[in-house]
Amino acid sequence: MTARLALELDPPVLQLAAARPAPEETARLLAGRHHDPHAVLGVHPVRGGVAVRVLRPGADSVVLDTPLGRIALAPADDGLFTGLLSPDWSASYRLLVHDAHGVRVEEDGYRLPPTLGELDLHLIGEGRHEQLWQVLGARPCEVAGTAGTAFAVWAPNAEGVRLVGDFNYWDGTGAPMRSLGASGVWELFVPGVGEGAHYKFEIATRGGELVQKADPMARRAEAPPCTASVVEASHYRWGDAEWLARRAGHRAQDRAMSVYELHLESWRPGLGYRELAEVLPAYLAELNFTHVEFMPVMEHPFGGSWGYQVSGFYAPTARFGSPDDFRYLVDALHQANIAVIVDWVPAHFPKDAFALARFDGEPLYEPADPLRAEHPDWGTLTFDYGRAEVRNFLVANAVYWCEEFHVDGLRVDAVASMLYLDYSRPDGQWTPNQHGGRENLDAVGFLQEMNATVYRRCPGVVTIAEESTAWGGVTRPTDSGGLGFGLKWNMGWMHDSLRYFGRDPIHRQYHHHELTFSMVYAYSENYVLPISHDEVVHGKQALVAKMPGDWWQQRANHRAYLGFMWAHPGKQLIFMGQEFAQGSEWNHETGPLWWVLDDGWPAAADHRGVQRLVGELNRIYQDCPALWELDTSPEGFRWLDADAAQDNVYSFVRRDAAGRALVAVVNLSPTVRTGYRVGLPDAGTWVPVLDTDQVRYGGSGAGPTTPYRAEDVPWQGEQFSAELTLPPLATVWLCPPGTALPLAPADPDLLERNDHDA
Repeated sequence: MTARLALELDPPVLQLAAARPAPEETARLLAGRHHDPHAVLGVHPVRGGVAVRVLRPGADSVVLDTPLGRIALAPADDGLFTGLLSPDWSASYRLLVHDAHGVRVEEDGYRLPPTLGELDLHLIGEGRHEQLWQVLGARPCEVAGTAGTAFAVWAPNAEGVRLVGDFNYWDGTGAPMRSLGASGVWELFVPGVGEGAHYKFEIATRGGELVQKADPMARRAEAPPCTASVVEASHYRWGDAEWLARRAGHRAQDRAMSVYELHLESWRPGLGYRELAEVLPAYLAELNFTHVEFMPVMEHPFGGSWGYQVSGFYAPTARFGSPDDFRYLVDALHQANIAVIVDWVPAHFPKDAFALARFDGEPLYEPADPLRAEHPDWGTLTFDYGRAEVRNFLVANAVYWCEEFHVDGLRVDAVASMLYLDYSRPDGQWTPNQHGGRENLDAVGFLQEMNATVYRRCPGVVTIAEESTAWGGVTRPTDSGGLGFGLKWNMGWMHDSLRYFGRDPIHRQYHHHELTFSMVYAYSENYVLPISHDEVVHGKQALVAKMPGDWWQQRANHRAYLGFMWAHPGKQLIFMGQEFAQGSEWNHETGPLWWVLDDGWPAAADHRGVQRLVGELNRIYQDCPALWELDTSPEGFRWLDADAAQDNVYSFVRRDAAGRALVAVVNLSPTVRTGYRVGLPDAGTWVPVLDTDQVRYGGSGAGPTTPYRAEDVPWQGEQFSAELTLPPLATVWLCPPGTALPLAPADPDLLERNDHDA
């Protein structure tokens, strides 16, 4: 091949010293420490003509293929090939590179202009590039009619950056990147490299090391344990335009929200994104959930972290397929009328050498102060929220998941660990803010910016804080000094209610107000009531196993708890397996114990009964605006009796914006209470639309079997009342005729009787 090519060449050009770069330039170039390789490589006017320089380590020869003929370049130093052409030479050219792998035709990327403009660099420097992923990372594109991929990475402390990948045999010598000035961004356009190429950045540090790093902005990554980034472009055609338009018309705080939290890897082990799209939407629709929340889907090296130690913030994990496969799953859920929330983890990142830690040889994404950089609880690093580029990386990432993957919500993990400088740190192991306080003011500013940006750019999306302290204004708007979240997990309600329900009924009367205390602060924030994965793992037991008594009493308590939870102000969230009262706590290697629902399991009917209850709770909940429309307003709730401690009974009214009511009565003693008078807001006949003790849910069936006529007997602050039969360890919901008619009542015969009585 070499001999044949040589016969076709024009006479070789005269090689002059002017064609070669200065020795120090060549040395820096070959060492990977040149800040501007484009000033050396490519085509440059020099004394006596035009110099053409190509760096191809390992090549036997490099030939310019031009419209005027082929011109051989002379080998110079360690893979550098040079030629001096006439001063008026301006022809286009391609490269014919001959090496041990044969002859290949290449374009020369070093003759092309930068792929980032001045405005992009200005916005990056200001920390205000809201679509950062469109300029950093790897982007298949065309430059001056040449197809390839534009690579760009922020590494301001690097002495040099080179690109390594499967397209150059993981030798970056021939692919040095140029620095784009004070922005700290390094850039290179590589012709001929397209989707599916694997790559990393090889960074020359000021400490003299060469380190290979995955792309922080990679939109796709190799499946662990491999760690390379992958060039990716989406070709997915969405089918959810109607969904997005409908979503944009309302706030999540004002709508029904019952959330099913799941861990993708263990919900149905072995299924990918597209296989999950065939079964998950149908399952959620059958149980009438409005939302699904995925534990982190971003790429992470260790599966045992459940995704909470993220290495690839812009890449859906490759464990289950491609980014377009994940889009397919989200689209399928939208078309089943299921909203998608993803867990987002801007609080910390792992120390893995291939990822963000000391990215360019020095603290970059993490603070330089080790007392602020180390996260003591998880052995990870925190983000430097005071650095504009780091803040931009995270804010743009939040926008990215909403815009590129159409997610409907972000649940932000571990917010408390971000807000406090002394979080999990003993005295002497943390540094105060500039005012001497413990508040992380940079984190506050970041969260405000993130929320304001997401709500401005993505109509109808909701952000949710997992924040476990009494920090004021988590869900207050940013223009009023709040953090700007739409909702906050109510960790106080969760802890108090689980503690109460874990007590034997004989002792509950002494702890009665553990269940009522949540209403003291219920309207201080916009709340989600969470029974999440954190509550059913690491020895905390499954929800049903937390309950006292024998198996029947445990399930009865479990059902009563869900009935109380769904009626309490706030949105609902339960973790997978709790919808059918799985008895053992969650194991991420096995997931839910689906087999307990099979006919061969002795208690299968019990588990299916709880599952049936959850489906009907969700259905009635959605159909009854009194249960969600005024979640964030005191007008939506009133205690009928919060002090019946001797009876272990709670009763309250929920109302919607039109004043329509639902009465909830919760009997948390194992005793059937007959003739138990409860106040009713309106006259007429009240229908029990839910009774968690019904036989079809696995209960005793001791509850009401007929509607109740409101008597003109004032009680509990209401003008009317009725004497009810309260089943043991159960929650009952009552609705008046006008509200009950659109619902499917607990006993289908009740509706017919109600119509007759009315």
